[in-house]
Amino acid sequence: MQRQLANKTKGSRNYQKKRKQTALCYEKITNTRKDYLHKISSEIINENQVIVSENLQIKNMVKNHNLAKSISDVSWYELTRQLEYKSKWNGRNYIKIDTFYASSRLCFSCGYKNANVKDLKVRDWICPFCNTKHDRDINAAKNILAEGLRQVV
Repeated sequence: MQRQLANKTKGSRNYQKKRKQTALCYEKITNTRKDYLHKISSEIINENQVIVSENLQIKNMVKNHNLAKSISDVSWYELTRQLEYKSKWNGRNYIKIDTFYASSRLCFSCGYKNANVKDLKVRDWICPFCNTKHDRDINAAKNILAEGLRQVV
């Protein structure tokens, strides 16, 4: 639609029609994304008593040009904002874990802190202490949940 708009003569009646059509299309996309975020956040809040997430610095993450579009498209900030206010409405606990908590490097099984996992390219690792194989993201999620539950109690 943007290309079609660019080919129209600026100020013409067809230009104005195409501009309105383009604006409506973008508005529909925006409303669809907002609706999806509301449904997901409501589902998370209704199914759980305690919600734990990492306190991500999204403003700094968007500075990485390789990830900026992906991060902006999924609206992480808006999701965390909705989780925060909906948890207050429904009497749920919403906990944000510190950004610098070493969730990816800690072995969930034994608590060993692996310094070799600092590099983001390392997706899987084996704990040298207990020989447990870990996926970086799943291990981090387990550690973040455990830390959040520890803070609640």
